Amino acid sequence: MALEIPKVKYTGTIKEITVGTGTNAVTVGGETCYPFHMFEGKMPNAPRIAFEVWDHEPQEWQEWAVEPFKDVIHDPPAWAKKCINVYGAEIIALQLVSADPNGMDRGVEEIVKVVKDVADTVTVPLIVWGCSDDEKDAVLLRRVAEVCEGKNVALGPLSEKNYKQIGAVAIAYGHAVLASSPIDVNLAKQLNILLGNLGVPDEKILVDPTTGGLGYGLEYSYSVIERDRMAALTQEDVKLQYPVVCNLAQEVWKTKETRLTEADDPKLGKERQRSILMESVGAMSFLIAGADIVIMRHPESVALVKDMIKDLTT
Repeated sequence: MALEIPKVKYTGTIKEITVGTGTNAVTVGGETCYPFHMFEGKMPNAPRIAFEVWDHEPQEWQEWAVEPFKDVIHDPPAWAKKCINVYGAEIIALQLVSADPNGMDRGVEEIVKVVKDVADTVTVPLIVWGCSDDEKDAVLLRRVAEVCEGKNVALGPLSEKNYKQIGAVAIAYGHAVLASSPIDVNLAKQLNILLGNLGVPDEKILVDPTTGGLGYGLEYSYSVIERDRMAALTQEDVKLQYPVVCNLAQEVWKTKETRLTEADDPKLGKERQRSILMESVGAMSFLIAGADIVIMRHPESVALVKDMIKDLTT
């Protein structure tokens, strides 16, 4: 008697979302099975990696993180262009870090000019990630939506406090949105419902479940993404059937473990290799949980994860 491998029966489908325009547009989602379980269903669109670019030159990055971009890191458009031309970036995630009121607190129009310069330079889809201050992002991302009209960028993060302002301009200018909730399935669902009630089309919603770096942060985020995907595929919860985006890079590279050198703690080994592997492990963990886009920093980490995605999807 032949051995019959048990298989999960899925009743839901993740919605397909497209970011960008033209031949370089990227479509994610469409899964009818758990991540990489193609023996049970379909995964028509492989997960994608977005290269992180900041809106100003970072001052506190480790030298081994700066090294691949040291010739362009002071110039966001050139930085984004190098990610595409040299490292093969399929998506650029522009982080508006300098807008943070608790940090540099740069003016809205000053940052919007940087966004427009990057948007006009890149030939691939663009994610524009605000500073995560609800009030500042409400103003900033509304202006970003205006200057990026026609480019179908992904705007975020949107929270329950500012989704009306940002969601309305996203509808008006034809952009996708990143619905952000604090590591909770029910809160993620509620925000998706609110966006739907506002009129944001299903094909324009991406979910940001909040991403942790290492340790408990990774475990909590993994669990929420996994539960989100289970509810979407096996419980037919249509308000959770959206692709997931994980803003991983900043969370991993700010941890102590990626900052300590081998001289500081010899048992941790070489700092460069350690940091690259930590980012790679984090990215693959979230992809296995159900992420459709991961935002990463180091080109070698990206290359490792791309190879693993290829191995799992071919």
